Amino acid sequence: MSTAAFDHLRSQIMTLSESERAELAHDLIESLDAPNKSNVSSEWEHEIEKRVAQIDAGNAKLLDRNTFRKRMEARLKG
Repeated sequence: MSTAAFDHLRSQIMTLSESERAELAHDLIESLDAPNKSNVSSEWEHEIEKRVAQIDAGNAKLLDRNTFRKRMEARLKG
């Protein structure tokens, strides 16, 4: 796309309402993330399945919320 065409498109977009521009911005950003999204999603799905299987098999060490929170606070304090 030429610079003139891009500038024309930009000026047309700026005439949209704030909510329309926000929706367009969201769609554009999402389109940039889309190729990686499916790969990441499937990797997370695999990780979740693996962890659930470890819990079901009794091989996972589970922490209660308070213990986890205290450990994370200690890590953040460094």
